[in-house]
Amino acid sequence: MFVKHLKYAAYVSCAAVLVAVLLAPPAGVTGQEGESSPMIMKDIGSGPGLDASATPEILKHVGIDQHIGASLPLDLEFYDETGTPVKLGSYFGAKPVILTLVYYDCPMLCTEVLNGLNRSLAPLNFSIGEEFEVVTVSFDPRETPQLASQKKAVYTQRYGRPGTQEGWHFLTGEAPAIDKLTDTVGFNYVYDETEGQFVHGSAIMIVSPQGTVSHYFFGIEYPSEDIRLAIIESSEEKLGTVFDQIMLYCFNYDPEQGVYGVAIMNAMRVAGLVTLLAMGSFMVVMFKRDRRRKRARRERGAGA
Repeated sequence: MFVKHLKYAAYVSCAAVLVAVLLAPPAGVTGQEGESSPMIMKDIGSGPGLDASATPEILKHVGIDQHIGASLPLDLEFYDETGTPVKLGSYFGAKPVILTLVYYDCPMLCTEVLNGLNRSLAPLNFSIGEEFEVVTVSFDPRETPQLASQKKAVYTQRYGRPGTQEGWHFLTGEAPAIDKLTDTVGFNYVYDETEGQFVHGSAIMIVSPQGTVSHYFFGIEYPSEDIRLAIIESSEEKLGTVFDQIMLYCFNYDPEQGVYGVAIMNAMRVAGLVTLLAMGSFMVVMFKRDRRRKRARRERGAGA
């Protein structure tokens, strides 16, 4: 009987390890033109149209350098979608923030960044304005609050949850403030005068309630579960369940890939703990069953 119990326990152990492995995630509206045109002060260079010979030179100044641990300059002043001057820090202090740097009149990539963010947030049980905020900042100083307001109307309606109007902020600003913010987070871009467009990368950033950059996610598609874990991790332990904390123990954020990858040793420790708990529970159940059977046999013998 004891050997049979051990066989069952071995099956439970194998199943627990398999579950731990399978839990690992795979690695992996344009607006109108602004009314005024202040000078773009950032020393980002300019170049001819993006022909084959010019592209490499322009792209030398384009990219996103990860500045994880950098503190945002929260005293910077921008304008919200109503044109009211606001401090960047007014959106921090209580909740994690997803920061997106775009320009609203972008004909392609910036729209895809916002579309991708919207798709990634849709499946989450966390909501904008409740568990986290979203701050979208235009890095084109020529763009106006009116244009920001148009963008906000599109994306808050598309997200469609209560409280989004108060939780998703679309800002514009003047060149010095934009330069300071983009430099702090390592967002490098170039204005191509011939094409009349910015050449830039695409990413979103997760920032702690105190304004510390904690995560970068690149491209235009962001894994929903990774964003959820990043929000929990940067929330200073104010969000998430016990299971979420176990997930963060098993999966480490990989800054080079911008994704969460399985932490093998941690996963094995958790799998071992699950196995021990399963074996212990199984053995207790079996011993109790044996006792009940022996007691029943004694009672039948006494009755005879």
